[in-house]
This record gives sequence, structure tokens and C-alpha cells, in this order.
Amino acid sequence: MRLLVVSNRLPVTVSEKEGQIKFQKSAGGLVSGLSVYLDSLKSSSIVEKKYLWIGWPGVAVAEKKKDEVKKKLLSEVYSYPVFISAKEMDNFYHGFCNKTIWPLFHYFPSYTVYDDAYWETYKKMNETFRDAVLEVVRPTDAIWIHDYHLMLLPKMLRKKLRNPIGFFLHIPFPSFEMFRLLPGKWRTQILEGLLGAHLIGFHTHDYTQYFLRCVHRILGHEHNMGKIIVDDHVIKADTFPMGIDFKKYHNAVCTKEVQKHKKELKKTLGDYKVILSIDRLDYTKGILKRLQAYEAFLEKNQEWHGKVIMVMVVVPSRIDVEHYQEMKRQIDALAGKISGKFGTLSWTPILYQYKSLPFHPLVALYSVSDVALITPLRDGMNLIAKEYIAAKKDMTGVLILSEMTGASREMGEAIIMNPNNVEEIVDALEKAMSMPEKEQIRRNQALQKRLESYDVSKWAESFINDLVALREEQRKFNDKILGPAARKILVKDFMKAKRRLVFLDYDGTLIPFSEDPRTAKPGRKLLKILEGIAANEKTQIVLTSGRNRDTLQNWFGSLDIGLIAEHGIWLKRKSKDWQMIKPLTNEWKTQILPVLETYADRLPGSFVEEKEYSAVWHYRRADTETGSLIAKELVDYLINFTANIDVQVMQGHKVIEIADVDVNKSSAGMHWLSGNKADFIMAIGDDWTDEYLFKVLPKTAYTIRVGMTQSYARFHLRNNKEVLELLGRLVRS
Repeated sequence: MRLLVVSNRLPVTVSEKEGQIKFQKSAGGLVSGLSVYLDSLKSSSIVEKKYLWIGWPGVAVAEKKKDEVKKKLLSEVYSYPVFISAKEMDNFYHGFCNKTIWPLFHYFPSYTVYDDAYWETYKKMNETFRDAVLEVVRPTDAIWIHDYHLMLLPKMLRKKLRNPIGFFLHIPFPSFEMFRLLPGKWRTQILEGLLGAHLIGFHTHDYTQYFLRCVHRILGHEHNMGKIIVDDHVIKADTFPMGIDFKKYHNAVCTKEVQKHKKELKKTLGDYKVILSIDRLDYTKGILKRLQAYEAFLEKNQEWHGKVIMVMVVVPSRIDVEHYQEMKRQIDALAGKISGKFGTLSWTPILYQYKSLPFHPLVALYSVSDVALITPLRDGMNLIAKEYIAAKKDMTGVLILSEMTGASREMGEAIIMNPNNVEEIVDALEKAMSMPEKEQIRRNQALQKRLESYDVSKWAESFINDLVALREEQRKFNDKILGPAARKILVKDFMKAKRRLVFLDYDGTLIPFSEDPRTAKPGRKLLKILEGIAANEKTQIVLTSGRNRDTLQNWFGSLDIGLIAEHGIWLKRKSKDWQMIKPLTNEWKTQILPVLETYADRLPGSFVEEKEYSAVWHYRRADTETGSLIAKELVDYLINFTANIDVQVMQGHKVIEIADVDVNKSSAGMHWLSGNKADFIMAIGDDWTDEYLFKVLPKTAYTIRVGMTQSYARFHLRNNKEVLELLGRLVRS
């Protein structure tokens, strides 16, 4: 299996110097982290040594140079370029990605821009990436898509390919209340796009749960332990906190290059206690709050004047975006104010640098810093926190970490604080500055052990292993689908049979579910199909339903078929009158109906249906999430309430039904099976109530569950449309 990595950027940036194509390693945690894992694939038993990285080469490439760039990337760095014009990249990356998704997913709705042109370009660019993948993909490849730039891509690829597809989001996934601020069609298509993947990964459990909630509220798909089944597609959303190359940072401290930089730093920093602040220029990083807190710390703790220095490194980023330009001006002004307010001729409280640091000077700075002050207002993970701890070879130093970072979920030994509250940051600084060395070592030992055991390679390996496992689970699901070959055999067996018995559920099987079950009357096409099958004297059709007998009589009484009403309480054989399966009482309804009515009053859109010997609470028209929660509460209550009553509580698709404990579709089906020497038996249903029937039918019967879920049925069909197509073939046979 070869691994296709798909991301917005390639691991290298292309440039041209004196007519020669040159490569320079791209910056960023994704590139550095994944590169470590890809290098480790040489010894992997799962993935071949060779992989392919697909992405934008960092610049707009002239048409005449595209072939040369493509060949050089393929041969030298196992990469395949996606060529994008400067204008398209402006609307795509600087537009929708960084003016819409970035601020909204980081909880800055006031910065979010809703521009249809940006959205259209975003869709177009995802299609461009799709086309690039299709140019190089092999049937045995696994595809791993990265980050918010390509959230529509998984679905686009799944329409074309059967390969295992994974997606990982490296930024936070927002809560439902934040995500719903996107226009309706945008948020729907983004969620549907992500659900094209088999495995969807997030840094924290919270992000995973936010995603699952959005899928439930917006698309109506429920999950079971993070797994969602849409049509015939098995999807899993799970948590994979990204690690770092621990050994790289930990061992680098002893290298000559780092030691050289450490000596230079110590000359500059002297005996000052060093507070490190290093971040990319971004409004999500909380740099201004950090400076405000440092100012408040110096005002409150005058004993630290002349003894502490903040080394503040701000890495340039998106300097052409207005919000970033304004923030840079504010940072410059506040840093200057603090230095002017507290500084002396011999002491400058802030050493401020606006630049990017290479690896060795960065590790040296980590190593000499006594405190790392990391205060993002929202951050997907924050690898700087992990790098700082990894670089503390002597295990001294204190990490102050924002609770709004993904890293805070794993790094509880750090001093965790709220980055929005200046007072909390000041308290954290005071605690860090006075923490005994023994306590520092105790905390950092635990942190380093965790970071070393779950490094970036383990993170990637865990994701790929789960993706491979899901491929096997998907294969098992596919094996149960009633495909063309199996349908052909079914029709052949149907044709040669002397006596046929066919059980058909109604709602969700012969017709799609309706918001109002009372309006789901059968159409002319369905009635004609049923009439056509029943016209053959060899065939006995039995329509099974939870509906009352009056409704079934009104809709199907003119057909020469058997009927089962209220999930088996009432039976009607061909040309016979209705009869009860056994003597029943409905006295219990006087106790149950008030309970159901109370819950109907609590949930707008729900209602109660009273039948002769059963009662039903419907909530298909209610709010998806609220309905699901209240339904669970009602089921728990009813199970306890009916413990001493001879009834059962059955939960179907957006319904809860209470009926006699001994009555179900299996007991009703046995009435047709007893004495019936049918040599062809078929049962089709979509609900767990149909499972009773599937269990009691002979193993040779064609039991078919509509929808992909765990079932006793031998086969699956995806939807009621496929059911009608199958029945149509039986009519024509």
C-alpha cells in the first residue's frame, strides 16, 4: 500500500534561480511532523517505502515550466504539484480559508467574511486537487487529506474511488453554535465533504464531539461510539493528538550548533530569569493579552525589576491581511510602552524580535528559557509547548499553557490558565517564577515521558492503522450488499420456486420516511408493483407494518395480499377478516398515554398516536438533537414505569412504541410459516422491529435489511429505491 498525502502545501517550496528550478523546505508543523513519519515508512510493514505528497508548490508556475517542475518534484522529493494561479490562490487561501474558515473555527466571528466568490473558488480548488489526485492514484493507495483547505475533497474523491480515505483537521473544530454561523449550503456541503472520508481525525475529544454534534444537528446522522453509517459508507470520527519528533529536539540540545547558540544567548541574557514568548503573528495567539499580563506582573511584583526579561519572538505571517497589520502595530506599541515604562539604562524588560528562527537557535532559546508563556486564545494543538518541554534536557523550566489549546488536554502538569484573563496569567507567572527546581523536574519528567511515548510517528501510525482497519470493516459491509450477482441469483430462485412467501415492511422500506407519518400514503407505482407480484398464484405477499389495521385496510385492502398491523397484533390473510394474534388487553394505555402526552408537550414537533392495542410517540418533525435526548429519557422512564406491566417498549426510526410484550413481527410471521411449504422466502425491512422476523426465518431465506447497520439479515439494500427496483424485477420475471 502506498500513501498519498494531500495538503494545501507541498513539503518544499519551488523557486527559480538563474533558470534553474530549486526547492526549499516549507515551514510549518504539518510538514516537519509528517516528514518524520514518512521517513520512518522505510521500516513499515503497512505502507511501502515510497509515498506521494500532493499539494501546491508555493508559487504560480509558468506554463512552460510545469512539466519540468513536475518531473523534478516526482524524482527528487516524491511530490506531485497542484498548479494554481495567483488570482485563484488569493480567493482560495487568502480568501475563504483565512478570512472565513480560520477566524470562525478559532471563535473570531466578527473577523469572518462571508463572500460567495470566495466560496465558489474554494469549491473549484477542491475540484482541482481532486483532479490532481485522480491523475496519480493507484487502486491500492491509501489517501490522507490534511486540514481546512480541503474539507470538500473527501466526498469528491469517494464519488470516483474505492480507496481508503482519511482526513485530519489541524485546527479546532468549533461548537455547533459557532459552526452554524456559516450559510446553510456552505455548512451542509462542508460536513458532507468531510463525511466522504472513512476516518476523520481531530486533536482533542472536544473537537471530535463538536463535529459529531454538528453532523447530528445539521445532517441528522446519529453516531455510535464515533461511527456514522451513511448509505453504504462506514465513517469514524476519532481523536488523535498530534505529537512532535521528541528525540530531534531532546537530543539537539547537546549538539555543537545548539551549544554555540546557547553561549551567545547567555552572554546577552546574563543572569536574568527568561520568560519565552514565541508565536506566529496571528490574532488567535493572544500575544497582546500576554504583553498586558507581563505589564501587570511587573507592576505587581517590583522585586523582579532588573531580574527578569521577556524574550518575545513574533514570526511574520500573512502580513498583507489587514487584521494582522493592525495587530503588529499594537504589539509594537505595547512592547515599546512596557520597555519605556519599566526599563532602565541597564535593564530592558522585553527583548523583541520580529523574525523566524532556524532550528538550532530555536532549540537553544528553548533550552535557556526558564518559563515558556504560551497564551493562545484558541489553538488546535500548539506544538511549541511540546517542543519547549522536549528541549529541556536538564528537565528544569516551567510551561505556562492556555487552556484553549489542544495541547492542554495532554499536558496537565503545566500551569494551565485562561488566556482571556490577565489576572490568571499574572498568577501563573508568579507561580512559575517561584516554583522550586525539584517541582519543575517532577512535572517535566512526566511530560517528557508522555511526549516521547506518543511522538509524531506514533500519531501518524495510529491514524493509518485505524484507516486500514476501517477499510476491512467497510469491506465486510460491502460483502453484505445485495449486489448485481446476488440479485440475479435471487430472481432465478424466485422464478423456479413452486411456492413463494414474501414479507415486506412498509415505512422506510417500500416508501421513504415522511415528517408526518399520516401522509405517507402509497403511490400508484408501488400499488402496481405489489399487485403485479401478488397476481401470481404461487406468491403470497405479507405486508408488515406498525400502522393500525384501519389505515392498512384503507390503503391495501383491495389487493390480494396478507397484512400485519401494529407490529403483529392484528393479522389479515388473503380474502379473510382481521383477527388478533392472541387475546389482549389495552387497559395499560390509561397509564401510558398521559406520560407520552407530557413528553409531546415538552418537545415541539412530537405527537402521540393511539392505536387499538399500542401507543406511539413520534418525534420525526422535532429538533434532531433535542428529540434524541428526550427520546432516550422517555425510553428510560418507560422501561422503569412498565416493569410490572406486561408490555414492551420498542424504539424505531424517530418513534417509540409501547405494545404487548409477547407480540412482534416474528410471532406474526410464524402464523404464515406454520404449515406453509414455501420453497422461496424473502423478508425486507428497515427497522430493528424487523430483526425479530429475520431471526426466526430459515437460514436459506433471503432476509434483507434496508440501510447499512448491524443486522441478522443476510443482505442489505441501500434505500427504498433499490427495494422497488428489486420488486420490479420480480414482477417482470
